[in-house]
Amino acid sequence: MSKYPSIFNDVIGPVMRGPSSSHCAASLRIARLCRDLMDENIKDILIEFDPNGSLATTHKSQGSDMGLFGGFLGWEAHDERLPESAKFIVTAGISVTINIVDIGNGHPNLYKITLHNNKETRRLTAISTGGGMIEVIAIDEVPVCMAGDYFETLIYCDKPENIIAFLKASVKFDDIEFHKGEISFIEIKSQAFLEEGICKELQAMDGVLFIKQLQPVLPVMARKNLQVPFITCNEMMEYNAGKNKALWQLAVDYEMARGNITAVEVFEKMRSIIHIMGNAIELGLKGTHYEDRILGSQSLQFKEKLEANKLVGGDANNRIIMYVSAMMEVKSSMGVIVAAPTAGSCGALPGALFGTAHAMQLHEDELVKGMLSAGLIGVFIAAHATFAAEVGGCMAETGSGGGMAAAAIVEMKGGTLVQCIAASSLALQNSLGIICDPIGNRVEAPCLGRNVMAATNAMSCANMALSNYEQLIPLDEVIETIKAVGDQIHHTLRCTNLGGLSITNAAKKIEAMLEEVPGKFFKSC
Repeated sequence: MSKYPSIFNDVIGPVMRGPSSSHCAASLRIARLCRDLMDENIKDILIEFDPNGSLATTHKSQGSDMGLFGGFLGWEAHDERLPESAKFIVTAGISVTINIVDIGNGHPNLYKITLHNNKETRRLTAISTGGGMIEVIAIDEVPVCMAGDYFETLIYCDKPENIIAFLKASVKFDDIEFHKGEISFIEIKSQAFLEEGICKELQAMDGVLFIKQLQPVLPVMARKNLQVPFITCNEMMEYNAGKNKALWQLAVDYEMARGNITAVEVFEKMRSIIHIMGNAIELGLKGTHYEDRILGSQSLQFKEKLEANKLVGGDANNRIIMYVSAMMEVKSSMGVIVAAPTAGSCGALPGALFGTAHAMQLHEDELVKGMLSAGLIGVFIAAHATFAAEVGGCMAETGSGGGMAAAAIVEMKGGTLVQCIAASSLALQNSLGIICDPIGNRVEAPCLGRNVMAATNAMSCANMALSNYEQLIPLDEVIETIKAVGDQIHHTLRCTNLGGLSITNAAKKIEAMLEEVPGKFFKSC
């Protein structure tokens, strides 16, 4: 079955709390599947991270532990209790051990988890692929491929032939596969769990040991024979020949096919996301507080200077800077944000679009259209490059957000489809090679500055495209280059806390102070 990104799974989302979607939201989703694998009965957990991956040095400070604990407890990614999940996991009587050991595999965001209770021990291995997306690659040491976008039924058995024949004659499913290992099981991907009567018949069959059911963790599910109208920019242009559709309309066409929903449902789903983003910006501009962070509410200082006419002019640009800052401050204070396309880059896209929309006094519908346009550019990036800083540096996160925003701003200004694509290409070209090196091992700085840079770059490139500047390199080729450049960035410069600004003397002092007393650095400034 082919996999195609969804705007609402892979690009604009999830709705969450925490500093990093690839750490917090992804780990929570992985842990939710672990919880289901254990029938919600977990007593002891062993979590293993590879010393050569990013999680060995970042799992605590960037929120993987927080997300895992919340997921083991069955919470959602936006649960208000998440900052205190370590306390709740103890209260629940669950023992957790985290070890740094040589796992192999080579993926920087690899989770190897062993779960135990009084009845059984199960193992799950998964990777975080960026923006909160995951892939389970093994269960009980048997290779699988699960993205969390199906109802998954696992029938542990030692005589699969008769069971598979029964299932094919009795059950509707999208895919069925027998995974042979030391402990073998049949995996069924479907749109709903098997009926209770079918499960009882299965449990009574010779060779069936037990059955596990894993709930989907993504908002938009996959399905059998899924097809989309296009998956590259070139294919989109061919699809649009003779139709003369705007970028946002093409986004609706794509997501209707991908999610099997109506045009109205696509539009209104994005409107609900817009409301969450808008609320976060408003909250940020009122001031935020959180002990365990480096930066305070700097957007308030910007707002004060802006209102006093003490900044260099440019209404839209100054609004963008202020809104990006406000959104990032809500994220760092554990408020509810939307990863767009990631939590680390959650400020650039909404900051750019809301700042532009408010400066131009646009109706909310135009903001929705802009965000849909951005989402479709993100689909192309997700399909052919990455949103994970651990894989592609900050180029993959804020760079992608800026490229998405540039196209959206052109759309909101009434530019042509060709101009939208050119703006995105230009903005992404300007972002190649940006590294990921958080200061103090927190996703705050230089993340804030790079979000601002991505958003203002988007505005500049939108105006360049509206003036018919030449993009020279087609968007598809730029996205291919993002993947190639990301592969060449040294692992110490890909969100590992091992290079760049992360290892400066000042950064290490900040990190030490934060570990000693959370909030000490901020208070001392």
